[in-house]
Amino acid sequence: MTLLKIFGSQTKETNNIKILTSEEFKSAINEKDIQLIDVRTSREYNSGHIEKAVNIDFFNRLTFVDALKKLDKSRPVFLYCHSGNRSQKAAKMILEMGFQEIYDLRGGYSSWS
Repeated sequence: MTLLKIFGSQTKETNNIKILTSEEFKSAINEKDIQLIDVRTSREYNSGHIEKAVNIDFFNRLTFVDALKKLDKSRPVFLYCHSGNRSQKAAKMILEMGFQEIYDLRGGYSSWS
């Protein structure tokens, strides 16, 4: 199995997945009835996170998929991780599960100010 298959390829912006700057992300999460997901580990989350974000660890696949199944597919999903890599992979998974409106924070939490 190649590393690309193990870790996935980088998701590009699509009609359903929008990559937002931190300014755009801040504005959007304050205006909408959204689902805000931090896909980092609990340790990363506990060291600092965006207010009202729910922590769903991308690396814990069984828990991650189960938690995604409980989300409302009709509401927008906003994702972030540390640098944007995991959240892009998570966005692709969420899209494949039937979600239609997905937003990813460009640069991840490290770009949040």
